[in-house]
Amino acid sequence: MSLKRKKNASVIARNGKKKEKREESAGISDLLLYSDVKDKVKEAWSKKGQYTHGDVEVDCQPFPHCVLSNFIQNQTFLENLERELLDLNFHEKSNDLYKFKQSDDLKKRKEAHIAGLRSVLFEQFRSWLAEVLQVELEATVDISCAKYEYTDVLLCHDDELEGRRIAFILYLVPPWEQKDGGTLDLFSTDENYQPQTIVKSLVPAWNKLVFFEVSPVSFHQVSEVISEDKCRLSVSGWFHGRSLERPPRYIEPAPLRNPHLPRDETLLFEWINPVYLGMDYQQQVQEEFEETSEILLKNFLKEEKFKEVNEALKQAEVQWVRRGPPNKRCYERAELQSLPQCVSDCWELLSSEAFFLLLSNFTGLKLHFLASSSDDEEEDDDEEEEEEEDEENEAAEGSSSGDPAAGKKQGQKEKTKTSKEPSTPVCRGELRRWGHGDYTLLHDTDQGNTEFALDLLLYCGCEDWQSECGGFTSYIASEEDEELLTVYPENNSLGLVYRDKETLKFVKHVNHRSSALARSHPHGSAFHDFSFVYYE
Repeated sequence: MSLKRKKNASVIARNGKKKEKREESAGISDLLLYSDVKDKVKEAWSKKGQYTHGDVEVDCQPFPHCVLSNFIQNQTFLENLERELLDLNFHEKSNDLYKFKQSDDLKKRKEAHIAGLRSVLFEQFRSWLAEVLQVELEATVDISCAKYEYTDVLLCHDDELEGRRIAFILYLVPPWEQKDGGTLDLFSTDENYQPQTIVKSLVPAWNKLVFFEVSPVSFHQVSEVISEDKCRLSVSGWFHGRSLERPPRYIEPAPLRNPHLPRDETLLFEWINPVYLGMDYQQQVQEEFEETSEILLKNFLKEEKFKEVNEALKQAEVQWVRRGPPNKRCYERAELQSLPQCVSDCWELLSSEAFFLLLSNFTGLKLHFLASSSDDEEEDDDEEEEEEEDEENEAAEGSSSGDPAAGKKQGQKEKTKTSKEPSTPVCRGELRRWGHGDYTLLHDTDQGNTEFALDLLLYCGCEDWQSECGGFTSYIASEEDEELLTVYPENNSLGLVYRDKETLKFVKHVNHRSSALARSHPHGSAFHDFSFVYYE
């Protein structure tokens, strides 16, 4: 006689202990298997059109994507899957692009329902995708689980990586609204394949699966989660296949650089805290800077000057322009012609010849022809030693061989040495405003990251700013995640950082916690900085 158990029944061992529950069967929605639905999806996808029927929505604007509601048939399976996922170990992930928690790769997990989901995605759903999208998909599938909670975010990117063909996200969330954040935002693109604006936002929902084609224009983001008590749980990854052809990467025009403005030291005495103008103190600053390549000079401007600039920046007359594209940056920059006089004067200070020389004294860099760097002294010593050796050798050769050209060669060397023209130090600058949602990202087309430079940051309007709000500037080594240095916003503090070709920087996303500052500050939660870069 044969015995049959219900699929969800527990197996009881002889010792009375319960074994792990057997996996419930799971499969994709029957609707997706109807031949007419598959044909309509195939037609809409191939013709870059639209199709909506029940729980299926295909839309090819701004790029091909599809929303499948009620994706998995078995609700009990999903509930048990959610429990297994929440029991996983999650790792904090945070860099310029994102902040959230992620599990390890799910491909080798042995939990029954995670294994069951893999089976559905890797076999039944992959076969369905290959058929309706008319694309060959490999057996390789990337899959992991992510938790987005309060202030977590994934900023604008295109997902392009060799081999990625179709991206997918399956949501396992509580009742969710757009005001909770965590939406999947899709961007339009311009003629240079750069993202422009959000044209569609997909709100997460329980058992909703979204997939889209990975391409040069598939720019999207996960908007910041604003809800303080909801968890945006999802399983996501990529089906692999032949990548779409990618056009050459767009290279932005390099920002304009300018030589110093001809202003003398009178400007320094008018604006700068006298403690920083003493030569002994400047020498002390230089010694510290040369040891660490960075320094923070607090209370840099005279108190009355800083207060005047700080108040003027909060006035409505300053015109602010949003800077993009969002896969590289998102903040506001002041139009220089709209600046109040005192702010314009401060800008002039940071661009002046006298300030270039002061920076030379602070850092040991040669940012003015009157400045002498330690490198110059070492080179001069080396050159003198080499010249003395050459003179001795040539004198010996001339006396022994009677070579009349020896003196001519020496004269040519001296002429070459005296005719060498030093490069002209230059700078570029911005006055920026930082508020909720602003950031900068690392990108491999940033020409400013390919040379040695001195960064300057002078902060205004950031009283009581908390590091948990973001907005700080991080420096990292190229191709590494570990931070080398972090510069936090602090009123009237001047940060100086010398970076080499292998050092990159970004401003961390300003998150929703900054909005709480608006309740305690009459001028809101934004702060400002003068951001300058100087080149020898």
